[in-house]
Amino acid sequence: MTVSRFRTVLFTVAAIVSLAGVADATYLTVQALTGETLSCGGSPDCFRVLGSSYAKVGGVPVALLGAVAYFGVFAFATFAAFGYSRARTLLIPTVGAMFLVTLWFLYVQAFVLHAYCRYCLFSAAITFLLTGLVIALPLARRAHMHPPATG
Repeated sequence: MTVSRFRTVLFTVAAIVSLAGVADATYLTVQALTGETLSCGGSPDCFRVLGSSYAKVGGVPVALLGAVAYFGVFAFATFAAFGYSRARTLLIPTVGAMFLVTLWFLYVQAFVLHAYCRYCLFSAAITFLLTGLVIALPLARRAHMHPPATG
């Protein structure tokens, strides 16, 4: 597989994975805006996390910010798959910021609220996967700069 093909595959996978994040965050956003109760499998922890003061920033549901971020990743990864270098430039810091925010919310769930939301943990897993994909991208660039020797 060529380096450019490898990059295209990584960007495509990132775009597809981000759609799962869009779905998760959109579901939580609708719940937050409509006041509907979530189906968390009867877990009171889920309600404690999503009903906490940490679930909103300035009155805006954190899930809405997450949905926007995941959609941004989807757009940037899609454009990057088609060769737009600026999209790649925007994708990397976006995923990096999402990773840091995810670490913060995992800390809040573990050490402040002592409760875990399954939807939030799913979002964290998606963000970790996206981070891994973005970390793999520079390896492709280095491989391009130093192609393996043929025997």
